[in-house]
Amino acid sequence: MGDSVRLAVVDNYDSFTYNLVQYLAELGAESDVFRNDAVTVGDLGAYAGVVISPGPGIPADAGVSTEAIRALSGKTPILGVCLGHQCLGEAFGGRVIRNEPAHGKTSWIRHDNSGVLAGVSDPFEATRYHSLIVEKGSVPDDLVVTAWTADGTVMGLRHARHPTYGVQFHPESILTKEGKKILANFIRRAARSAA
Repeated sequence: MGDSVRLAVVDNYDSFTYNLVQYLAELGAESDVFRNDAVTVGDLGAYAGVVISPGPGIPADAGVSTEAIRALSGKTPILGVCLGHQCLGEAFGGRVIRNEPAHGKTSWIRHDNSGVLAGVSDPFEATRYHSLIVEKGSVPDDLVVTAWTADGTVMGLRHARHPTYGVQFHPESILTKEGKKILANFIRRAARSAA
C-alpha cells in the first residue's frame, strides 16, 4: 500500500483487538493500541485514522469510544467494529437494543457497495459475535445503513458526509471472507486524509 499509515486502535478490553491490529499490519498500517480508559480524544486526533475495537458490554462501558466518534467524525476517518459500530450508532442518536445472540455465527451480508464496503462481494459471508444491535428504525439522518442481513438487521453504517464507518460483524475473523478488503479500504481512506 505504499507509505505506512499510522492508526490509533481503541481497545475496548477485547481479545479480538489484536487480531485487528495483526490484519492492519499485514495490510501495511502501523497501529498504536490504547485502552479505552487510558487515552484522550486529543491523543486520538493526532492519527491518520481511528479504529474502535469490539468489546464486551454496551457503548456506555466503552470509555472514550463514543465521545471520540462525536468529536473526531469529519476530522479523522473512523472505523468502529462490533461494539465500536454500536458506539457510532449511539454517537449520532441511534438506539442500541438487545437481539438474538450471534456468537461465532456466520451470516450472509448484503451491502450498498459504499465506503469501506466498496468492491466487496455482495453478498459476502461474515462472522458475528454480538447480542446487541443498532435498531434499524432509530438510525438518524446523519447515518446511512450500508449493510444488513436477510432479516434486515443493521450490519453496517456510515456517516452521510464524513469518512466515519461501522460494521457490526468482525472483519478480523478468518471466517469473514472479505475482511481484509474492508480493512484495506479503511486504510486507503485514512491515508488520503493524512496526505
